[in-house]
Amino acid sequence: MLKVENIKKEFVSGDQVVKAVDGINLDIPTGTFSVIVGKSGSGKSTLLSLLGALDKPTSGRIEVDKEDVTTFSDQKLSHYRCKKIGFVFQGYNLIPNLTALENVMLPMEFAGKNPTESKKRAEKLLIEVGILDQKQHRKPARLSGGEQQRVAIARSLANQPKLILADEPTGNLDSHTGKLIVDLLRKLAKDEKTTIVAVTHDDGIAKLADVTFTLKDGKLTK
Repeated sequence: MLKVENIKKEFVSGDQVVKAVDGINLDIPTGTFSVIVGKSGSGKSTLLSLLGALDKPTSGRIEVDKEDVTTFSDQKLSHYRCKKIGFVFQGYNLIPNLTALENVMLPMEFAGKNPTESKKRAEKLLIEVGILDQKQHRKPARLSGGEQQRVAIARSLANQPKLILADEPTGNLDSHTGKLIVDLLRKLAKDEKTTIVAVTHDDGIAKLADVTFTLKDGKLTK
């Protein structure tokens, strides 16, 4: 489902060429929860930006659902990110003046979906991630960190994306809550038939993944 062929990302720094991502290959099937681990500066954030079409590689191919996204125009990339990609961030990135339900509905509104259907799907997703009853109508400040991350995960699933990218999804959580979030991501990958790729420096998360890759100096090892 996600196929990466020899992608490279180079930056010019002064008179030097920095190889942030250096010839990475990946082949990850649908419904897989994969983790990429690596120390700070290993290239994790750059790789995630490339997979999410937030940046373009210097060379190589990135295929999602058999489409080579590296060939897309800016307009098509915008549509692709809206419909095919979901993002989960360490800092949750929820809109503070919207309720949990409204936060999950937002991507569907941007995609032009029917408001009634959007609300039904948002309610269903929040139930799936364990945000029930009145908590669906609370704003982020009235939810715990773990609850906010659950809302963020539900939001990432709103438009039934083919690929979800998670950037340090447990970084702001205690170890117990972090494990619950990882277990939830694994379950949703199967139930929603989506591919999830998380990047982290936490080896504990790697032990719970279906497949783990290690990134070092822009190169990937399994």
